[in-house]
Amino acid sequence: MSDPIRIKAQTESPRHVAIIMDGNGRWAQRRGLARIAGHRRGADTVRDITTKARELGLEYLTLYSFSVQNWQRPLEEVSGLMDLLEEYCIGEQDLLMEHDIKLNLIGSVSKLPDSTRQALMNLCEVTKNNNSMVLTLAIDYGGREELLEATRAIAKNVADGKLELDAIDEQTMASSLNTGGIPDPDLVIRTSGEIRVSNFLLWQLAYA
Repeated sequence: MSDPIRIKAQTESPRHVAIIMDGNGRWAQRRGLARIAGHRRGADTVRDITTKARELGLEYLTLYSFSVQNWQRPLEEVSGLMDLLEEYCIGEQDLLMEHDIKLNLIGSVSKLPDSTRQALMNLCEVTKNNNSMVLTLAIDYGGREELLEATRAIAKNVADGKLELDAIDEQTMASSLNTGGIPDPDLVIRTSGEIRVSNFLLWQLAYA
């Protein structure tokens, strides 16, 4: 007898797709190019993916853009990634507005260069009233770090008497995460072909 849950999963379109953007640097190196050339090609692909996702009616698209661990990369590569991020925010504003896409951020922007941080915040502000799709960029993000931060926030609420210990449930944790208010991903894709989640949305990917 067919499993009705499996049939449902196969026939329903996902609401939320999360993508671990990986392999761009290695793609460039295999072609004798600087790693940043691969990241630049990846940025062009993001434009195509975002547009196609909107055309398909996807409600949420989350991109793992820069992890906490990425700060360990060579300074030149990190600087190039920050420049690319800033260029994206400036260059893609018209596209996001045309397609009614809202930009959302998870992680932290506090360590980013001032101009990159300002470009991100400006784009969030400009697109805040768009509601056809939410594009979330995970920047300086880590799943373990997110869980620790959420746990500390919950513990503080308990210590302050704002939350009963027995009242803590899955919803308490989910609403305390960076992604509070966003449904968990239905599908996760890693572009390099590797099969690991690399500290990305560890709580949220439980049933992806």
